[in-house]
Amino acid sequence: MTLNNLIRSVKFTGTVGVVGVFIPSDPGSPDDLYKQGEIAFDCGMFWFKGQAVANGQCNVKRYNRQLMTLIHERNARPSWVVSHELGLDDAPTGYEHFDRRDLGWTKVVIHPGELS
Repeated sequence: MTLNNLIRSVKFTGTVGVVGVFIPSDPGSPDDLYKQGEIAFDCGMFWFKGQAVANGQCNVKRYNRQLMTLIHERNARPSWVVSHELGLDDAPTGYEHFDRRDLGWTKVVIHPGELS
């Protein structure tokens, strides 16, 4: 739905940039196409408008240490995206909630040194 909305809203000959985390298939999805790693794509409108699509994965390794240092030195505070903080014993339960896409389970921090 999001990709098709972008195609409708991006100008003729414009480029749609796809960012995020995508996996080859999503067996837990309620959508049958997503389960197979496929989407309903409005190819006709995309072709008619002469658009382009660009995508790719973020180069995490390029920024990982720099971001870690910023967070450690408290120059960056990404904690607003964290929905839950768990001890190591609760990690399996946390993964279950996240995999089921339970409401409110967005980003989980696991503290290995803390047991519940």
